[in-house]
Amino acid sequence: MSKRIEFFFDLSSPWTCLAFHNIRPIIQENDAQIIWRPILVGGIFNAVNKSVYAMREDLGGPKMRHYMKSLKDWSKWSGVEMNFPSAHHPLKSVLAMRVCCALEDNQPALEKFMEIAFADHFAHQVNLDDAEILAQSIAKAGFDAQDILQQTQSQEVKDRLRHNGEELISRGGYGSPSIFVDGDDMYFGNDQLPLIAAKLKA
Repeated sequence: MSKRIEFFFDLSSPWTCLAFHNIRPIIQENDAQIIWRPILVGGIFNAVNKSVYAMREDLGGPKMRHYMKSLKDWSKWSGVEMNFPSAHHPLKSVLAMRVCCALEDNQPALEKFMEIAFADHFAHQVNLDDAEILAQSIAKAGFDAQDILQQTQSQEVKDRLRHNGEELISRGGYGSPSIFVDGDDMYFGNDQLPLIAAKLKA
């Protein structure tokens, strides 16, 4: 029986972008199933991880300097173009994450949109908070942008985004990406992917 992976994510996170690219070969190599779960990471921070805001305020501090070096090193190692930060950081991702929720029941479609949206935001520095620009990303992924954007205004999609975040918090998550193996074995961040790979092989 294949392992079941849940990947809770927000498109605004550069580490989540890297993890999105780096986890897929691991999934394929280990014949695992992955389920992409959209969240609004700002709501998670406000509820259980407010310390992240203090780090953002200390932009010139040693931790932030090393954070940026590590991000560049991981980007190079992963072969993922990362022009970060942009003028749109931190991204207000609520509309983009509602798009993800509108696509969540069609996992291949959601994965395709994630791939386009991550590249648009982190490689090309586009503002996914702008509905017109976001529509272009949706269209590039092969979907009817106006239909998807209309769905983002439905109560069902809004509730799904909120419920996903509440579920993540209830399971001990505190940011993006939060990754679960077979229900209750949680890992956090791109740098823990080798541990997930080892878990899948065990």
